[in-house]
Amino acid sequence: MVDKILIVISCISLLVWFVQEKFARASLQSNLDVLMGRNQSLTIDQLQEEIMPGWNEVLFKLVAVMWIAWAISVVMVKDGDFAFVLVMLTLFSGLICGLDVMLFSKARAAYADSKVVIDFLAKYSQEQRQSLSTYIREDMIVGEYAKSFFPVLALVLLLRSFVIEPFQIPSASMVPTLLVGDYILVNKYTYGLRLPVLGTKIVDIGDPQRGDVMVFFPPHKDIYFIKRVIGLPGDKISYKNKTLTINGEKASQTLLAELPPISPIVELTSEELTGVDHLIHKNKRAIRNDDFSITVKPGHYWMMGDNRDNSSDSRVWGQVPEERIVGKAFARWLHWPSFTDIPTFSRAGSIQ
Repeated sequence: MVDKILIVISCISLLVWFVQEKFARASLQSNLDVLMGRNQSLTIDQLQEEIMPGWNEVLFKLVAVMWIAWAISVVMVKDGDFAFVLVMLTLFSGLICGLDVMLFSKARAAYADSKVVIDFLAKYSQEQRQSLSTYIREDMIVGEYAKSFFPVLALVLLLRSFVIEPFQIPSASMVPTLLVGDYILVNKYTYGLRLPVLGTKIVDIGDPQRGDVMVFFPPHKDIYFIKRVIGLPGDKISYKNKTLTINGEKASQTLLAELPPISPIVELTSEELTGVDHLIHKNKRAIRNDDFSITVKPGHYWMMGDNRDNSSDSRVWGQVPEERIVGKAFARWLHWPSFTDIPTFSRAGSIQ
């Protein structure tokens, strides 16, 4: 819903920008021509007020209200795809920049540099002439904001899509490796470069390896999940008595501690997946009845959380297709469980 509203507001804003540049600009220049014909002496503020049509400001306020209402809806509803939002905002601002260069900027500059305008402005001081000349040739306010935001949006889009994307851990499914409130960094090029939103791979660089902590879209839902890669395409995997066997080789487990020390519930265990050591939690009281034996399909991956008895993973919703991969989680940089807590960098470091 939020994404659809964004499309509508972007189209309306684009139309408002065009109306401003096509008609408000013509009205501004016409009003200035009248003043120049009268050879009236006005202050800068008076001149700007006289030549700018009043309805132009009304249009901008309308657009501003729509964008503010949309931003509030994002916060309230907590819906929408951030990648889609970023792409749409970048396209919207970039389209205005491109169309302005093709349709309007040269005409604005030619009018501001015309002899009649220069002669009219000559009676003002150097500083006033510069200010008025800029006012006459500059973008209308919607276009001005779009041009200001476009370089920033484009840079963020490139970095987030092809280099590194931040991610917040929302659940306890990866405890003890990742805690709720951990902020991590996801490498977006390790598994190949993909187009934002579409997810289509355009450059093949590498494939997920067993033991990687990976961000992806599960097959049943278009939201980010993060789990550990357990099975690669073609692997034969079984899970019995909370122990993995991969291609006939049992994953070794070493009990490190029982938590809490008094009346323990959780077993903190070190698990080795073909050379990759990591920590897992096993709940002594949990009975999931989720033993299985499967063969991973070509182009798919079997994902499981490190918190084995408190994780919705491939045991629940199945194997993850390769085209649903987002990237490899490689580092924690901040821990901030909630706004009432103090952020800390004590957990900063690489993800094992």
